[in-house]
Amino acid sequence: MTYAAWFQCFRGCPGRFGLTEVIYRCPQCQGLLEVQHDHAALRSRSAAAWIRLFDERYGRTQWPFGSGVWSKLEWVLPQIDPGNVVSLFEGNSNLLWAERYGKAIGLDDLWVKQCGISHTGSFKDLGMTVLVSAVKQAIAEGRPIRAVACASTGDTSAALAAYGAAAGIPVVVLLPAGKISAAQLIQPVANGAIVCSLDTDFDGCMRVVQRLTEDPGIYLANSMNSLRVEGQKTVAVEIVQQFDWEVPDWVLIPGGNLGNVSALAKGFEMMLELGIIARLPRIVCCQAQRADPLYLAFARAQAEGRAMTEEDYAPLHAQSTLASAIQIGAPVSLPKAVRALQRCDGLVEEASEAELADAAALADRSGMFNCPHTGVALACLQKLARRGVIGRRERVIVISTAHGLKFTEFKARYHEGKLEFPSTHANQPVAMGSEPDEVVAALHRVLDARAS
Repeated sequence: MTYAAWFQCFRGCPGRFGLTEVIYRCPQCQGLLEVQHDHAALRSRSAAAWIRLFDERYGRTQWPFGSGVWSKLEWVLPQIDPGNVVSLFEGNSNLLWAERYGKAIGLDDLWVKQCGISHTGSFKDLGMTVLVSAVKQAIAEGRPIRAVACASTGDTSAALAAYGAAAGIPVVVLLPAGKISAAQLIQPVANGAIVCSLDTDFDGCMRVVQRLTEDPGIYLANSMNSLRVEGQKTVAVEIVQQFDWEVPDWVLIPGGNLGNVSALAKGFEMMLELGIIARLPRIVCCQAQRADPLYLAFARAQAEGRAMTEEDYAPLHAQSTLASAIQIGAPVSLPKAVRALQRCDGLVEEASEAELADAAALADRSGMFNCPHTGVALACLQKLARRGVIGRRERVIVISTAHGLKFTEFKARYHEGKLEFPSTHANQPVAMGSEPDEVVAALHRVLDARAS
């Protein structure tokens, strides 16, 4: 069976476009495009056969199927020449049972999908492997692409730079000056990208990169390019696969540009349509209070007792937040996220700066090492659990989007008490002398204090 996929207008305008064409918006309505698959062809293989195939490939060495993304190649980029796949063994990330943290907040079946345990330390690798592979194939087909470019708050630039370097394709990244961590900045620098530090915020960088990529020789790598959704949707498939093909009750996702919300919903919907699961989970988009346009739209609709629509949304100027990667006031993927939440009976919640920092720190006390964006999702989870929206025995997944080692400045400031609010779970090193008896006595005092 031959499988196929193509670009098509998200709003339903006629026309299909090849996945190696340089196109980002519908020519008729200027709306977003999405990747459509030939579902009739996919249904020619039974649900049991798909499950068997994906399980046989999981984590193996046959190129490129060992990747968590490319093990689902037929669902992602079916026409790709495997020789043009650019993979750094992304995906296959740990689904951590957060037992101690769950009990602390009143949940018995809480899991954290650790997407930050990836090559560049964030979930962005999952989409970038697909996008850069498509670009490599487009170049092989003769398209005159000379570079790939993105605006970024840190993680997108790191992923694009790494995959571009692996493919030998030049990369341009536009970053908001002074608004990303040192660990995030050094990644594209080390991978040889052309790094541009702009005196603006992420939304300003997006305006520049959209102007830059009007040149068809500079390919746009931001999440409005729906090729990235095809990689990110495999997180949903992995979650179900890791639960022996059972679907969870809730999935909580940090939301900035909102591509990941629509991506995971698409993965779940694809499994539902192909008979692998019997229902959809409920999805919660979790936003920082200082960058919460989707939450405000959701709250507006709720106050009027109706479902959220795109008309409820208004862009805003995002304020500085510890969750810098989701400090976005005009999310490009908002229309897709609204539709995804409608289909998954979804919710939107927000977290203050103190709430996100304390939630990350509390979860760290159980063995995790959370980025501030994961802290947003954890804080929203705690609020929904306290209100009884999420029940104690329901199976809950939190998507952890990046590795905490990218945000050590945030963690250090929290534990040093240098943030704008008190740090509820701060933990400082204990100064001691050098005499063994003195150190032993001091340690016993510390242990006694913690036990009391």
